[in-house]
Amino acid sequence: MRTSSKLFRAGTKVLLSLIAVHTGVEASATCTDNGSAPTIAYNASTNYLGCYSDPSVTILTAAKLSTIIMTPQYCVNWCGQRGFEYGGVEFGTQCFCGSMPDFSAASKTNDSSCNSQCSTETSISCGGNYVMSLYQILDPRVNATNTGFVPACQTQPLCSHQVCDTSWSIAERVSSLVNSLTVEEKILNVVDASAGSERLGLPSYEWWNEATHGVGSAPGVQFTSKPAGFSYATSFPSPILTAASFDDALIRAIANVIGKEGRAFANNGFSGFDFWAPNINGFRDPRWGRGQETPGEDIFVVQSYIRNFVPGLQGDDPEDKQVIATCKHFAVYDLETGRYGNNYDPTQQDLAEYFLAPFKTCVRDTGVGSIMCSYNAVSGIPACANEYLLEEVLRKHWNFTADYNYVVSDCGAVTDIWQYHNFTDTEEGAASVALNAGVDLECGSSYLKLNESLAAKQISVQALDQALTRLYSALFTVGFFDGGKYSDLDFSDVSTPAAQALAYEAAVEGMTLLKNDKLLPLGPAHKFKTVAVVGPFANATTQMQGDYSGIPPFLVSPLEAFEGYHGWKVNYALGTAIHDQNTTGFDLALAAAEKSDLIIYLGGIDNSIEAETLDRTSLTWPQNQLDLITNLSKLSIPMTVVQFGGGQLDDSALLQNEGIQALVWAGYPSQSGGPALLDVLLGRRSLAGRLPVTQYPASYADEVSIFDINLRPDLNGSYPGRTYKWYTGNPVVPFGYGLHYTEFEFEWEEALECEYNIQQLIASYQTDISGTINDNTPFATVKARVKNVGHEASDYVSLLFLSSDDAGPIPRPNKSLVSYLRLHNIKSGSEEVSDLPLTLGSLARADENGSLVIFPGHYKIALDIFESLTFEFSLQGYPAVIDTLPVPDAQYNFTVPVHIEPASTEAHS
Repeated sequence: MRTSSKLFRAGTKVLLSLIAVHTGVEASATCTDNGSAPTIAYNASTNYLGCYSDPSVTILTAAKLSTIIMTPQYCVNWCGQRGFEYGGVEFGTQCFCGSMPDFSAASKTNDSSCNSQCSTETSISCGGNYVMSLYQILDPRVNATNTGFVPACQTQPLCSHQVCDTSWSIAERVSSLVNSLTVEEKILNVVDASAGSERLGLPSYEWWNEATHGVGSAPGVQFTSKPAGFSYATSFPSPILTAASFDDALIRAIANVIGKEGRAFANNGFSGFDFWAPNINGFRDPRWGRGQETPGEDIFVVQSYIRNFVPGLQGDDPEDKQVIATCKHFAVYDLETGRYGNNYDPTQQDLAEYFLAPFKTCVRDTGVGSIMCSYNAVSGIPACANEYLLEEVLRKHWNFTADYNYVVSDCGAVTDIWQYHNFTDTEEGAASVALNAGVDLECGSSYLKLNESLAAKQISVQALDQALTRLYSALFTVGFFDGGKYSDLDFSDVSTPAAQALAYEAAVEGMTLLKNDKLLPLGPAHKFKTVAVVGPFANATTQMQGDYSGIPPFLVSPLEAFEGYHGWKVNYALGTAIHDQNTTGFDLALAAAEKSDLIIYLGGIDNSIEAETLDRTSLTWPQNQLDLITNLSKLSIPMTVVQFGGGQLDDSALLQNEGIQALVWAGYPSQSGGPALLDVLLGRRSLAGRLPVTQYPASYADEVSIFDINLRPDLNGSYPGRTYKWYTGNPVVPFGYGLHYTEFEFEWEEALECEYNIQQLIASYQTDISGTINDNTPFATVKARVKNVGHEASDYVSLLFLSSDDAGPIPRPNKSLVSYLRLHNIKSGSEEVSDLPLTLGSLARADENGSLVIFPGHYKIALDIFESLTFEFSLQGYPAVIDTLPVPDAQYNFTVPVHIEPASTEAHS
């Protein structure tokens, strides 16, 4: 999502139909006056108080509305009608209400700072970016109550419309609504801050809601002021850390909590019913600023994450969802540098095997409601105008064709088709090609130009109607019109004790041990009476959340957790910032260390170095931190370094430094990061995470252009390739690495046959499953016995890799992860069995056309990156295709002149 001042509408919204009492019951064919509409026209009288900076969006927090037709008068009418004494407009489209302004983080500024034009009345100011035009409402309605969202068909006057006639099918009801809208109203409802229809009584709706690792701040999400209800939601670790757990059940449980809390917010008017998560782009380049939002670099892991996260979020019924999930960003998006205008020309081979595979899983296997198209262009055509991606692949090939399946653009991506890609000559041309390609909803305002597109016959009303049909059909699946089985979820379902325990568990399971020279675990009877707690993450709170975060119920820093442990005295010193040339804090840090028995340094990188719109340029530790770490390591005091952040740093200096005995990667552990870290260091909980990415040497950033989209290495050795599957260099720490506090022994419980005939294999499955096979078709289950022969109870993640030296075209992958399972709490002397299922897709690779092919040859499966167990087998016969990818047309026809882009070799925005 765009976070620049041009288009970002931060903060949150309340989605209230009108003043009404929340009932959460099914709509009735009988339309009665329940007080849901005012009987007397109301036009609030106001006193303008001025323009105020609102950096934390906290001046007014009791209620919020986001709509493309926002004006100051519209806002104060909406707030005053609900009994609020103050209203304020920000970000051009957002209205905030409250009974008393909170100026603790705000300051009055020049009226010229309120420079955001109202979208539909451009002569009027609608605040600014993080700047509020504030009004006192002199005549708010008295005795107004505002208790939550009311299903639209339980409000006047919409309840009299045919869209609310439950004797009709959903398709007929949606059709009646779309046909009742004027062309102007239609255009105002294909943008994220959709206007609804005051004429029909159709509520406005803000589609932009976030839930990457918990209900997150967004234009559609409103956090009230603590301790009021809906002032917080459970904040889970960043996806990159959760992925390091390699625990699918954990991921599904997290998503279920996020979906439940999101629906509770929506039911009570504090969010919308759709959420723009998960981010399923592979973490292909280690410099990518948004890698922290993803499950890592391996597409099999990403696909497994999707299979658990999306159903967890949406629930088990596609027609009565908990919330709508949105898989993003489609496609070939994994770069912030120049992201608004870049073009990439991946091979069909890489498209099929890497860039498109997660979206295939999302659409084909999970029934996701929505897909978001990305900023970049693919093969010269912007993704949000790309008929090949959106029509041929997504809708036709993967069958993304349910009435409620829709495509939304990333924020500003439609505008970028014209502004940065220069693909069209005008903004209305950009809107036209996006709508015609199948983008049903724009996050932004370029679709307001569609009236000009219609006049120029660049689009049809039928295309608008199709988009609206998909959008309103989607809202039916989440109870927007009638309510549903999740409509009773309330604030009592938010941040429950079980949810808080799950957030702690996720932080524990993801933390990964990268080095241990017999220092950890410290143990309950450790000898350390004093501990120096040093570094820029030592007292971190919101810093531990990473990006796309909301307001958590609490944030327990490492320092707070360590000071709460009575087994030692803590000597704290900041020492240095994340990235700062100021070394004045070094002396205090060294002094704290010198009077301690143990040093724990907590540092790494945060969102000041890696974030949306911000890629890294280096893979090294910030020099100021590395200098302090080096100085501390020379004191001959036992020392542990805890590395935070989503992207990996080159840890070579730390791994080689004998003065550092232990190194733990902790990612962004969020609300319970402090207690989780304390418990794994003490050994109350085992460390068993595995790196979901490769830790490259720092030189990689100098050798490989960030714009080079290719995964496979050059045969001449000039390009080393990307990810553990293709990288030909020596990683500092390999993908899948992670140490334990104990030792394990392994044996095969059940391996494979020594030889298979490909044609016989395919024929047997075609007979068993009515002729349909694909990469999900089961092949076999490998079983490995894992015995704990050490002294500490521990989890263990079984990773099963497959490789071949002679199967399929060159270059061949080094190896591929094909199955995994996390075993829990294996006691010393005990053993458990890992069941590791394989599919036909486990055996397949993409050919040059993008078809998944099982190739004959000799293969090896290996348990863990250390190859603790191996087994060799062969596939005989002829290559067999189990899945295909459509071939792009040589040329596509557009209704406006367009300009095909060349591949990017530098930033284009």
